[in-house]
Amino acid sequence: MGSDYGIPRDLSTLQKARSFYKPLLPPCLQGTTVRVEFGDATTAADPSGAQAISQSFPHTYGQPLAHFLKPTSIVPDAQIINDHPAIKVGVVFCGRQSPGGHNVVWGLHEALKIHNSSSTLLGFLGGSEGLFAQKTLEITDDVLATYKNQGGYDLLGRSRDQIRTSEQVNAAMAACNALKLDGLIIVGGVTSNTDAAHLAETFSQAKCSTKVVGVPVTLNGDLKNQFVEANVGFDTVCKVDSQLISNLCTDALSAEKYYYFVRLMGQKASHVALECTLQSHPNMVILGEEVVASKLTIFDLTKQICDAVQARAEKEKYHGVVLLPEGLIESIPEVYGLLKEIHRFLRQGVSIDKISSQLSPWASALFHFLPPFIREELLLYPESDDSAQLSQIETEKLLAVLVEAEMSKRLKEGTYKGKKFTAICHFLGYQARGSLPSKFDCDYAYVLGHICYHILAAGLNGYMATVTNLKNSLSKWRCGAAPITAMMAVKDYGSASGSITIGRPVVHPAIVDLRGRVYEVLRQNATKFLMDDVYRNPGPLQYDGPGAESRTVSLCIEDLDYMGRIKELNVYLDKVRSIVKPGCSQDILKAALSAMSSVMDILSVMSSPSNGNI
Repeated sequence: MGSDYGIPRDLSTLQKARSFYKPLLPPCLQGTTVRVEFGDATTAADPSGAQAISQSFPHTYGQPLAHFLKPTSIVPDAQIINDHPAIKVGVVFCGRQSPGGHNVVWGLHEALKIHNSSSTLLGFLGGSEGLFAQKTLEITDDVLATYKNQGGYDLLGRSRDQIRTSEQVNAAMAACNALKLDGLIIVGGVTSNTDAAHLAETFSQAKCSTKVVGVPVTLNGDLKNQFVEANVGFDTVCKVDSQLISNLCTDALSAEKYYYFVRLMGQKASHVALECTLQSHPNMVILGEEVVASKLTIFDLTKQICDAVQARAEKEKYHGVVLLPEGLIESIPEVYGLLKEIHRFLRQGVSIDKISSQLSPWASALFHFLPPFIREELLLYPESDDSAQLSQIETEKLLAVLVEAEMSKRLKEGTYKGKKFTAICHFLGYQARGSLPSKFDCDYAYVLGHICYHILAAGLNGYMATVTNLKNSLSKWRCGAAPITAMMAVKDYGSASGSITIGRPVVHPAIVDLRGRVYEVLRQNATKFLMDDVYRNPGPLQYDGPGAESRTVSLCIEDLDYMGRIKELNVYLDKVRSIVKPGCSQDILKAALSAMSSVMDILSVMSSPSNGNI
């Protein structure tokens, strides 16, 4: 394992140019002094789960937020760290490769060497398997030379294995102890950062000196919460996919006889499909969250698409582009139920050829209604989290077949009088995730790598590196760290069945908010997109000039910067304390009490577990 990891790449002219690009740092990360301000103790976003989370994480729950400060900041209680002893840190890639991941390693290595040239960075080869087996590669400038600003995870390799069982956790701790690591950086998405939180807690309980830090890197864009605005890789994947989708839109408009059904990455959440729609303006997108919320069946979806095709045909338009997230198939309630039955039999060891005869009557009827190719794909062994192998299930082909059958039926019955429906299917699953990273992802990942060092220098354990105010210029980014336990919940509102499930504390994927600003923009433009062919081509990734500094549409629309607002609130509270002091007038005191009483009444209602905003 690892014989080919870290070898010098043969770079193209563009790759060489990109390898020489060095991202800038926000003011708060510049220099050799680490300045950190600690906020108040954190809690769970859902108060009903706070007790369960605190019991599961007694050593790492309730830790404060950390804000890293620029040199000109005047914060009396800030911790100033000038002493930087040599440390040894390990880094591991977990989960799917995501464009920009290499820059996390580069930024971390750079920060280590800036603060003490004797510090060491070890990369674990082959993901978590390399961690368990203690297979490492020392990261040096020479090793990094052809991986800076490059796509993929081939510097170190990766795995999708969880670090969850007692055996795995103990193997990880044994590796950290044997290698005498001061820090372990876990690069990944929701599952990997949940694992990071469990490792941090276990290490703390066992008095292991290794501090664990998580980094939000996932192309799905579903590691989002009040502390995390965006994930490394999402920007690149959406821009690359959007160009490909736009090319198909142009082709459809030119030929005027094809409907393109395009399946995109996005398992439990449809963020990629939504963002690509806002960038490229295809005619239609079906989000898994919409299907769950409205409990749409496979027949409802077929009718919805057919009605759209017919409405366009009435305007002499026989072409179009339809986007679907790969997780859509699990969002359809009856298919989700069928998959649960199939997965139960597979885990019981029932052979594939006998499962169909053991299904319940309704499941059997649905199974035999589906085309043979889908039946074979639904019978694939499930993932470790019991989800289907979504990348292998051709949902776009299934809907295309069903729509074609329905349109042919309408044509025979005379209810549809247009031309024959013709579909072409595509799955954009792997074409973008190995792409050269966008400038945004290069900058963002590099900064996160530097933040990881700052977190370790501050002696923090069980934290995630965070950057807020991302939609503004890099010089205005706010860098900090948030306890991963503050991002956890025991309730999962994103279940494919639409129900609320209660389980162990984890970082859940953030699904598309159907009440949010981004979705509202989609709904406002849905009819125009469907009927008017307002296709938009963002073009290929740009590294200089127009478009180089662009952000995703969703990042620009969303009302974020939670960490900034926390700091702003503290400023107001400090001002209140400075005015309302013993000796102030009765009128000032009464006004303050009246205002605070009203604020408390509002906040009590909003934070109630029964309130729909939680």
